[in-house]
Amino acid sequence: MALKHEPTAPYHSAQDALRVLETVARHTTGVTDTELARLTGLTPERLTTLLRMLRREGYVEQITDGAYVTGDALTRLGSAQGREQALRDKLQRTLDRLRDSVGAAVYLSRYVDGEVKIAQYADGPTTPVVNEWVDFRYSAHATAIGKSLLGQLDQNSRRDHLSRHKMARLTSRTITSDRLLLSRLESQPPTVPHLDLQEYAVGTVCAAVPISAGSAVGCLALSLPVEDAHRLRQAADTLNRNAAPVLLSLAI
Repeated sequence: MALKHEPTAPYHSAQDALRVLETVARHTTGVTDTELARLTGLTPERLTTLLRMLRREGYVEQITDGAYVTGDALTRLGSAQGREQALRDKLQRTLDRLRDSVGAAVYLSRYVDGEVKIAQYADGPTTPVVNEWVDFRYSAHATAIGKSLLGQLDQNSRRDHLSRHKMARLTSRTITSDRLLLSRLESQPPTVPHLDLQEYAVGTVCAAVPISAGSAVGCLALSLPVEDAHRLRQAADTLNRNAAPVLLSLAI
């Protein structure tokens, strides 16, 4: 499977954060922010933003003299024993925080072995998940999640997926023409969220942003009741701006 990969802002943030983490890890007795700026080539302003995020996520800590050392979260993810559970726990905390910041149910999805998979999600009493009335594996053409994942594949992989899953009309807004869907996927800029405006389910709108790490295809998504549709684009922008911690967890 080939990727149509064009780095987005969260991707660049995660890459810069990894550079900072690698530098901190090499200095076991601690490294100051001035030294980090010199060693990584990042501007002080950019570095300050990244260090704030890395401290919040538990990847770095400040010791008494103000220098930075690796934090507990990095130690847990870096350990072979229990890494999978540590990663799930870390991602869940991040998704919970994203749910609260965007005021919507949030989903982490992957494209695995040719199928759409919801890996994890965060919901709550006031932010319910979408009622999966049609299996997400068979409705990629109608969901923001599916369109975001398909949009990261090449044309042959997209056609292969659509040949295996008939584009059923789920609502009056559902796209059922593979030519139209492929055309829209091809023209969609990678930095613009994919939207589902009641295409999967009447009464629900969704948005999704890509979070590809290496060769893995993934996305972050959110759903809102249609009465909150006026918040969709702003919520999607917030989701996109805060996607870097998820990418970082997947990359470590």
